[in-house]
Amino acid sequence: MSLRRRTVEVLVAAGLSVTALVPPAAAAGQGHAVPLRVATYNIHAGAGMDNVFDLDRQAAELRSLDADVIGLQEVDVHWGDRSQWRDLAGELAERLGMRVSFAPIYRLDPVTPGPPGTPKREFGVAVLSRYPIVSAENHDITRLSTQDPNPVPAPAPGFGEVVVRVKGLPVHVYATHLDYRGDPSVRIAQVADTRRIMAEDRKSERQVLLGDFNAAPAAPELAPLWQELDDVEPGGPTYPAQDPVQRIDYVAVSKDTVRVRDAAVAETLASDHRPVVADLLLRR
Repeated sequence: MSLRRRTVEVLVAAGLSVTALVPPAAAAGQGHAVPLRVATYNIHAGAGMDNVFDLDRQAAELRSLDADVIGLQEVDVHWGDRSQWRDLAGELAERLGMRVSFAPIYRLDPVTPGPPGTPKREFGVAVLSRYPIVSAENHDITRLSTQDPNPVPAPAPGFGEVVVRVKGLPVHVYATHLDYRGDPSVRIAQVADTRRIMAEDRKSERQVLLGDFNAAPAAPELAPLWQELDDVEPGGPTYPAQDPVQRIDYVAVSKDTVRVRDAAVAETLASDHRPVVADLLLRR
């Protein structure tokens, strides 16, 4: 069975739109725009809805989306026992045959001292891409640390940006994970930071923002984002993965330079979130 057919069957079973999965080549003639399929997925450090670590399961689900660019959140790199001390960003990229850029939020010393070269413990976001990554940057945004017993909002890394070259066109792709707490004050600051960073590249550039925003589309703290970006509106909730009740995972694109053909939420229990996949057209 083809990967694309398997994805269609998953979405049909969920009662969701499958028009996003029309082969991107079919859109190539629409105004000479360039097709691009993107996805976002909070991988829960490799664990499924059953809280069992299973990277094989997640790799299979990601492969079935057949996306050209994927934003990942909750990515462990040598972080701890929960993910078997493995480099999830690097392993998923290798399994999918994609390039990778990892942007750590936390970069900590090993739990016990090791020999020179012992890797740091890292946790953050990543971008996987079939297309060349020509540059990458890890921006600071406001965060309330989960590693500090008495945290205060402060700038910290973990807002990843890459520039990928898609059939000659540069595309700025951002991966983010906004604060999860009920109090929206940190998310308000993070949205302001996001808009400031993205504004630096906004002059006629193609922009795609992928992430777990930890807020519903109509949340007041997200409203400023929709001034410059379009939410792809995939038509279904994403969290929790089993019997989801809210959409907190997003693909958003620059209004004037990227057009949304369609989008969908894929049904899977390989994480505690469901992925969002979208077919886009990049304007020349």
